[in-house]
Amino acid sequence: MMPFNYCKPASVREAVSLADTRSHFIAGGTNLVDLMKENVVRPERLIDITGLELNGIHPTSNGGVLIGALVSNAELAWHPMIEQHYPLLSDAILAGASPQLRNMASTGGNLLQRTRCYYFYDTGTPCNKREPGSGCSARKGSNRIHAILGASDACVATHPSDMCVALAALEAVVHVAGQSGKREIPFADFHRLPGGTPERDNQLAVAELVTGIELPPPMFEHHFRYLKIRDRASYAFALVSVAAALNFDGEVIRQARLALGGVAHKPWRDPVVECMLAGQVPSEALFTRAAQTLLQGAQPLSHNGFKVTLAQRAIVRALDDAARGAAVRGARP
Repeated sequence: MMPFNYCKPASVREAVSLADTRSHFIAGGTNLVDLMKENVVRPERLIDITGLELNGIHPTSNGGVLIGALVSNAELAWHPMIEQHYPLLSDAILAGASPQLRNMASTGGNLLQRTRCYYFYDTGTPCNKREPGSGCSARKGSNRIHAILGASDACVATHPSDMCVALAALEAVVHVAGQSGKREIPFADFHRLPGGTPERDNQLAVAELVTGIELPPPMFEHHFRYLKIRDRASYAFALVSVAAALNFDGEVIRQARLALGGVAHKPWRDPVVECMLAGQVPSEALFTRAAQTLLQGAQPLSHNGFKVTLAQRAIVRALDDAARGAAVRGARP
């Protein structure tokens, strides 16, 4: 780990005024400290935001919820308002990491965690995300965990978060503050596909700080499923994950949300597929068509072709579980 300066501002305004390209904000530090230990990132200054007033989970005037960026993953997952009205989010968080990490990790930081690509962490190998223009070692290397959707010649890394997959399905909005003021970013636009600039994971400008996440009024309290397929039962990142949420009018699907994790540089959604489900009666045939459509642009690599079939089957299963109702729940440690 390289030497760095440390400061602890007293306000959001002070925090963003101190930030520049050579600094990093730090809260729980569950990902950033690892990256610093491996010399993947080398900030000259750490800006500790843990003392800022970015805590709390509060109802909004339109019936939604505003979650402070410093709320821990554990607090968010077990909060009564989230468990009751946004159980898809609660289940997704509890499917990730370990209880110890969830106690430390912040909600805002979860959005910003970096890929777990082996080559990104190995500073002795080329990686365009770590060192732009150096090459992508995963394309011809070991790529079992890598992307099958939305990748580019420059990068085939995947986004590691479980929480973000649920937030994508729920159409959250990210609140940020910077030196130019405050703004709101729809979750679908927050994370980026790699394109030719894989070093940029998201749409944050330099010195912008995530201050909160807003959820719209609840619609999917009863018909939802977060399904995570991984190599071992706990403390493993998803090979494929599915956040499925349905809203019914009688026996007909009125509205559907479907997001995938473990398959792309960002949580993967396709509104066309969700529209395909709306107005239909649930069936295996319908869900199979939706899964095939969502995966039709997949471009597997030499070692991860299994992800295409795995994702299709996971989508069908998650949608079927969601259609049958909230009695079907994932493991809740």
